[in-house]
Amino acid sequence: MSDAAAAPLEPLPGSRAKWRSLIALAVAELLAMALWFSGSAVVPQLSVEWALAPASRAWLTMSVQLGFVVGALASAVSNLADRIPATRLFAFSALAGALVNAAIPFVHGAQQAIALRFATGLFLAGVYPPGMKLVASWSRADRGFAIGILVGALTLGSALPHLFNALPIFGEAGMPAWRSVLFCSSALAASAAAVVALCVRAGPYLARSAPFDWRFAARCYTERPLRLANFGYLGHMWELYAMWTWVPIFLIASYQAAGLPLWRARLAGFAVVAAGAIGCVLAGRFADRLGRTTVAIASLAVSGACCLVAGAFFDDPIALTAVCLVWGIAVVADSAQFSAAVSELCDPRYVGSALAMQTSSGFLLTLVTIQLIPPLVEAFGWSPVFMLLAIGPLLGIISLARLRKLPEAAKMASGRR
Repeated sequence: MSDAAAAPLEPLPGSRAKWRSLIALAVAELLAMALWFSGSAVVPQLSVEWALAPASRAWLTMSVQLGFVVGALASAVSNLADRIPATRLFAFSALAGALVNAAIPFVHGAQQAIALRFATGLFLAGVYPPGMKLVASWSRADRGFAIGILVGALTLGSALPHLFNALPIFGEAGMPAWRSVLFCSSALAASAAAVVALCVRAGPYLARSAPFDWRFAARCYTERPLRLANFGYLGHMWELYAMWTWVPIFLIASYQAAGLPLWRARLAGFAVVAAGAIGCVLAGRFADRLGRTTVAIASLAVSGACCLVAGAFFDDPIALTAVCLVWGIAVVADSAQFSAAVSELCDPRYVGSALAMQTSSGFLLTLVTIQLIPPLVEAFGWSPVFMLLAIGPLLGIISLARLRKLPEAAKMASGRR
């Protein structure tokens, strides 16, 4: 049975079926996205065991991004996310991602691990965009809030490996056992597949299956409203994953320099990434009432300011943690609103393809900023490097200010732009 056939005939925005599916979907997203940073979180341990070069350390994160880009772009061009049931695609992808991630402890050396991390990202492209499509199928007036819950769950799931790494499970050299971190992340992702298969179905706003049209992917950048929404998203992504990847390492360096226990630094890294879940939910609630662009611009302004000042607190790890917590809340708060905006501005038959195209473009850009940070740290130290990330929020604000002036912007947030 297809997702469309499983949906109720009439919209029931406040129904138990809606919230049962959305809550189950958020739980599944949280569990599945534990895969994302499971490799990054254990870079310190792998650096010791495998004698990793700086480039290999960066590629353990970047390979996931690249795999996601390839998978999402293929999905967008082939309209895969709109031609097969989203629940089936999500469940299969989460299970496959869990299996390849769990294979990493059985390999020896960075090259094989990087290849498996690439495959993990490839399969995660079948988790995130289809998840957003399923949320959109249940919501209209509260779409920003609903997608905000999903992205909040994604954020919390992405932070989980940092929490695992802070737990008192020790291996050799007094470091957390990295294999346990990877196995735990994979077990959570396998559980996500079961949750989606058993508890999630599509909602009443799911459009009929789309015919194959490879040209639709290009429309995401040739139609001005979609182009401006996606340019805003690119500004957001210029900052987001570089911050999520390197700020936990930045905190470790700060805590080490101050002579504070490393488990506190790892816990702070988890808290900074996880705090974004709060920002996603609050921003989603306010965006449906005040407007998508209003809330996204405010979030970009706060996170951009944090880019500029965070480095100045390197010598005071407690103050640095406080600044990074604010940054963690703001840096991802606008993410769901870009996705909600694209789902409202595009042809409803191709929501899955539009979201896949948006995310593939954004994650491709993250490869640049993730790679930029390490050589800049070696050249200038930690203090000034995050200022570079403020370029993204600035350009995002400009794009959104232009978008809100267009007549098509009235399609967003029930006319609240």
